[in-house]
Amino acid sequence: GEDEISETAGETAEDTAAIVTESTAEAFNPEEIKGNINILTGFEISDTVLNGRPVAVMIENQPAARPQSGLTSADTVFEVVDEGGVTRFVAFYSSKHPDLVGPVRSTRPYYAEIAAGFDPIYVFWGTAPYFYIIIERLGIDYLSPLGDDTGASSVSANFIDPGSGEGADAIRDATRKAPHNAYIRIPRMLEIAKNQGYSLDGGKSPFHFKEDAPENERGDIKDITLNFSQSTFKAEFKYDSASNTYDRYIAGNPNTDRETGEQISVNNVLVLITDIKNSGDEAGHMLVRTTQSGAGYFFVDGKVIEGTWSRLNALDPFQFKDKDGKTVLINRGQTWVSIIAGIEQLDY
Repeated sequence: GEDEISETAGETAEDTAAIVTESTAEAFNPEEIKGNINILTGFEISDTVLNGRPVAVMIENQPAARPQSGLTSADTVFEVVDEGGVTRFVAFYSSKHPDLVGPVRSTRPYYAEIAAGFDPIYVFWGTAPYFYIIIERLGIDYLSPLGDDTGASSVSANFIDPGSGEGADAIRDATRKAPHNAYIRIPRMLEIAKNQGYSLDGGKSPFHFKEDAPENERGDIKDITLNFSQSTFKAEFKYDSASNTYDRYIAGNPNTDRETGEQISVNNVLVLITDIKNSGDEAGHMLVRTTQSGAGYFFVDGKVIEGTWSRLNALDPFQFKDKDGKTVLINRGQTWVSIIAGIEQLDY
């Protein structure tokens, strides 16, 4: 029996060595940019490129919320459908701390799970009563002006809704109707986070970076269209080869920033496919699977890399791999991630 055990142990050791070699070989991809970089954009940290722990903010996308504020400064944005076919954004801020972000809305379990993989400070405007327990279970460092009144969880309000006008913690814009009028300032959120005893350091990132492809090696996929639901929420990314960027359109119009008029323009567009269905509850809340794995379409340099996304649990960052199982390298800068239920919702 001992011989058999040692033989098996030897085989296991060989397998382990093979696995270790494989992952080590991959860890040293010479094209990957390493060093003193922001974890969400890949740019060198400097006076203008910060590297704070990500602040994740729930931002709405109802027509009444457009144009939004601060999405042009987000390092990465995830877009997923919500009840009624409306999409919402989880916008992450690490390299820049804009002074106006919104309109801010409530969270859902899957948005919280997406945020959790970045180990962020998570800002949202409350949630449905029975969802607070998910926030608590995720152990997420949160900021919200609304807490759980049911007593089912310990999630409590920790900043103040001004009700109207400019408050010490947040803003209610008088020119917009509630609930489309709540805004936050990232620097103030960080102050409140610090007062809560949350760390302002840390964070996790799913991204690995490379240099942009030279212009003569860029592809010609010029238009990426995402049909989340009805045409009001149809998103398009138009690729410009000279700048190697993707300009975002919503419902056929440029998706611009309210303050600057600047169009949202990103360096990478990632499309993830997962299970999305209606929960059948009274509100029509959606169920979106954010763990295990699914197909991924990674648009970089005017080309598409087909592969997979995966992660074991909601506290892990997503992993993006190509068809050979190698980590996908994306360009430095801003990345937009769209999550859909099937390939038929994607045109390119």
